[in-house]
Amino acid sequence: MIAQLSTARINHELVVTWEPLPKDFQLEDDPVDNDGQPLLAGALRESLELSGFIQPQMLILSNFGLCATIDEKIVVKAPDWLYVTAANPSEYTRRSYTPYAEGDLPTLVMEFISDVDGSEYSVKRTFPPGKWFFYEQILRVPIYAIFEPEGGLLEFYQLQNGRYELVLPDADGRQWIAEMNLFLGTWRGSKEGRSGYWLRWWDESGTMLPWAVEQIEQERQRADRERQRADQLVAYLRSQGIDPDNLPSSTD
Repeated sequence: MIAQLSTARINHELVVTWEPLPKDFQLEDDPVDNDGQPLLAGALRESLELSGFIQPQMLILSNFGLCATIDEKIVVKAPDWLYVTAANPSEYTRRSYTPYAEGDLPTLVMEFISDVDGSEYSVKRTFPPGKWFFYEQILRVPIYAIFEPEGGLLEFYQLQNGRYELVLPDADGRQWIAEMNLFLGTWRGSKEGRSGYWLRWWDESGTMLPWAVEQIEQERQRADRERQRADQLVAYLRSQGIDPDNLPSSTD
């Protein structure tokens, strides 16, 4: 039996229900707009994974369908990146995600601007609704972030009194996400052959969560510092007439 966990009326017109996607529903298989989008999305997940942030109950996905049924019509939008704190366990490979029916509402959805049609800002309410309208008025996702990779502009919107309101960054240019206990901000550099602006995470102390290549470099630098300290100690011992290779043992 199809679960119907919640019903709501939007402006006394649209009826929204939360029903898992039928198994025979054909999802669109549209490619991403450009090859930079998967890199941006993957980099966001990579640093979270390396930091030990990701837990089994979480959903952290990119270009993945979020579903709702509006006036008995299934609507699917695939944000470029989404974060769900807790989803119900599934014995099958997920094809999509319907909030309430399958777990928590997403805390955060992101769109990466790559064209000029303005779909990220669309408030079209007729079928199929625009992205902004869907996230704000249908799903009511608490945080909607829109990132423009070419210029590095990050727009951060929070749901306040039923509407998205632009939130300005802090003095460091970052946005605090209390639900994740992390900051989100922009950073300029290179990774996987792409140079430009990226979205990065910082912990509450202001330390940026590293990517794998950065973590490897940090470990190499730490090993170099330890080797230098050891070399300095050997040099000091020899300057004092002590052979570092023939030090007395602690049992002597």
